[in-house]
Amino acid sequence: MDGIGGSNGGVDAGITGKIILSPREPSASVDLTDRVHLLPCVIKQNGVCPVSHYFKPRKSDIVADDLTVEEAFFRGRKLLGVTVPIPDGYRGYVLEKKKIGKGMNLEENSWESLAEFQNLTYWNHDSLPGKNDPIMRSFHWFAVADALNKPITTAELASLSTVSDC
Repeated sequence: MDGIGGSNGGVDAGITGKIILSPREPSASVDLTDRVHLLPCVIKQNGVCPVSHYFKPRKSDIVADDLTVEEAFFRGRKLLGVTVPIPDGYRGYVLEKKKIGKGMNLEENSWESLAEFQNLTYWNHDSLPGKNDPIMRSFHWFAVADALNKPITTAELASLSTVSDC
């Protein structure tokens, strides 16, 4: 028996799909650098809104953990945020989910790139942003991923084998 609760111990097989990072038209690529914000809230609205009319971040005189803090208000609540760059060699994407194919009760998921960005501003509403915030700590994984995926040369392998013989 397969599926949820079957012989696989209740673990779903996962979702398959594809991600298309290049826009349909090269001229359609949108750069959202300096315009991506991660807010500490859920907004149950998915449509047009005059955000720039109401949400107006500005630099402050506050520096926390060597990060220049910005200040903004959202729905009457004060937010404190910092802009952080995406590490070299990486890029941020805004993806749109599309459903394709409907054969044999199987739908394949597809995500297409709508825009890309090189930095993002994340916001806290009850505390100053800092290097111990989850979003900042998650950036450490880029270095871990690089180290794990770095090709090993034969010289490095030879030096490792002599070290392990000790």
